[in-house]
Amino acid sequence: MAPKYTQPDAPVPAAWPAGPAYVESSDRAGIPAATELYWREFFADEGLQRVIETALSNNRDLRLAVLNVQRARGFYGIQRAELLPTVDATGSGSRERLPGILTNSGQPTTTEQYNVRLGISSWEIDFFGRLQSLRDKALEEYLATGEARRSAQISLISAVAEAYLVLAADREALTLFRSTLETQQAAYDLIKRRYESGIASALDLNRAQTQVDTARVNIALYTQLVAQDENALNLLVGSSSRVPVEILPPDLSSVKPPKEISAGLSSEVLLRRPDIMAQEHLLRAANANIGAARAAFFPRISLTAFFGTASTELSGLFKSGSQTWAYVPQIVMPVFDARLWSALDVAEADREMALVQYEKAIQTAFREVADALAVRSTVDEQVAAQQSLTDATAKTYRLSQARYDKGVDNYLSVLDSQRSLYSAQQGLIALRLSRLTSLVTLYKVLGGGAEQ
Repeated sequence: MAPKYTQPDAPVPAAWPAGPAYVESSDRAGIPAATELYWREFFADEGLQRVIETALSNNRDLRLAVLNVQRARGFYGIQRAELLPTVDATGSGSRERLPGILTNSGQPTTTEQYNVRLGISSWEIDFFGRLQSLRDKALEEYLATGEARRSAQISLISAVAEAYLVLAADREALTLFRSTLETQQAAYDLIKRRYESGIASALDLNRAQTQVDTARVNIALYTQLVAQDENALNLLVGSSSRVPVEILPPDLSSVKPPKEISAGLSSEVLLRRPDIMAQEHLLRAANANIGAARAAFFPRISLTAFFGTASTELSGLFKSGSQTWAYVPQIVMPVFDARLWSALDVAEADREMALVQYEKAIQTAFREVADALAVRSTVDEQVAAQQSLTDATAKTYRLSQARYDKGVDNYLSVLDSQRSLYSAQQGLIALRLSRLTSLVTLYKVLGGGAEQ
């Protein structure tokens, strides 16, 4: 009764986007696909591996996903058991007194009856596939929860990796600002001595003071951010104890970068993403539910049967001649029930909704991969340009400081070059972080990270 299922066409282009923002797929020949690398192979940093392993063991969201799988498996077992007869053994006994006015003899009597039965109660014989369709629906929903658990695992792994990298970047920025404060404090002390000697102006002294105070503000801010980053990482890990400090990265330079991966030539790889596979299982479940709704228009045939023994005395239950049996087939034919048509309309609407959600999941995944590819293809050039900018501003700062020390220029040029240098250094840290997180994001959106 269920419609024949055919996988819908993907509502996205067959190939990934091309253009100046994307590296040609042929340039990444020989690079493994995301789904070919287990997360331990993709993440090379040992500290990050330990943190991810702990998160997979303790994270509450992942535990809920696993419990949902167990729950769906139980429902599937219940629905599958509906196809089989239920055999019960029952035993009963009764003792009843009837007044004389209700007996043929006119005398009050006491009757006893005992029986033991083994039989089948109301077993529906699935001639039209209603129970089969419901079983298929439960199976697809069970498989969907399994894919949802894999998707939750991928999301958890990527979230832990990103939190780990953000912590490393903020720690590096904090180190930068502490170094900056030391440099600015030394410059301020020097200018203060020159001011006291009448060589430097009060304006130069106040300008140096602003740099010291700015560095102090940044230190306080990034001390707060580092603490919040550690709290976020510990929440993801979900352990009763905090992540050991010795495995946390002091800066980005100490983190081993993940391996390079390829998106392949075709967008067909999206169909293997766990979240999209989960949506397809739900689409199959909705398709099977139509079969159950259609089968409800046809007769239901059920069977009740038992074999046993009965006696008026407990001691005579198993004596010769006490056997009893019954065979009660039943057929129910719906004649007029408007609810059946409405139920079929609901089932068909559910299937169309599941189809739309499946197509939307594919389109969203395509956009995520396209965005990740655009970042991954351009971020290296951005880092290289930012590194060159940082080197140039550092040289400008050294020259400005030398000109000021020789009295050729005022402190304003030193101040401007300092600000440019620290801004460039912060931008470089942010872009190096973006380069690492772009790999993590691409790995996630391509469906990598699930268990083998």
